[in-house]
Amino acid sequence: MNIFDKGFTPAEATLRYRDGDYDVLKAGTFVRCAITGRPIPLDELFYWSVDRQEPYADAATALAAFERFGRGS
Repeated sequence: MNIFDKGFTPAEATLRYRDGDYDVLKAGTFVRCAITGRPIPLDELFYWSVDRQEPYADAATALAAFERFGRGS
């Protein structure tokens, strides 16, 4: 089944973020940005925090999280 199949419903994935990669713990098509709540398709996910285990929609949002919380949790 793919996104072009009739009846396809996007689902939120659960991931474990690692340095430069992530593991899929629960299959899905997107994750939610930890700061904005915006859905991020997995093929567009480029920014996350390994320390806080959270994804970010874009570089500006990742920078905002870093400035707000620092590197660690």
